[in-house]
Amino acid sequence: MGPSKDVKKITGSRRSSLNSLQLNSGGYQTLVQLSSNSIMRSNPKSVLKRHVTYEELLAPGAPFIKKVLTVIGDALGWGIVVRGKAPCYVQAVDPGSPAAAAGVKIRQFVCRVNGRCVLHQDYKTVTRLVMTGPRVVVLEVMEQLE
Repeated sequence: MGPSKDVKKITGSRRSSLNSLQLNSGGYQTLVQLSSNSIMRSNPKSVLKRHVTYEELLAPGAPFIKKVLTVIGDALGWGIVVRGKAPCYVQAVDPGSPAAAAGVKIRQFVCRVNGRCVLHQDYKTVTRLVMTGPRVVVLEVMEQLE
């Protein structure tokens, strides 16, 4: 008989998927479940260079471009973190996630989720709409022209 080899099964999962995060009522602290027994608290700095109001986004001639993106969620979620009170913006996008594949980028403002205007909504409402809706999410976002 030959020597036996130990076989290790390696499984991967994306970090920061929308379905693995919970945000507090202030909109800034994030709870990330690392395993079944450990939870890490973090308060990441906003990726926005300055606060933008929904009035600015809708103003004629504003330096923003609108995009419609279709995100098809997978077993791990969508791979996006949304923050803010109104308007909400994309804080993080997991590389290799459905959101990244659809073209979602940080600093984009979320205007509509599946046709519903969310410019006046907070991150909790936007997150709930994505997570409780269909697996295919149509996001209308606005990003600043460079």
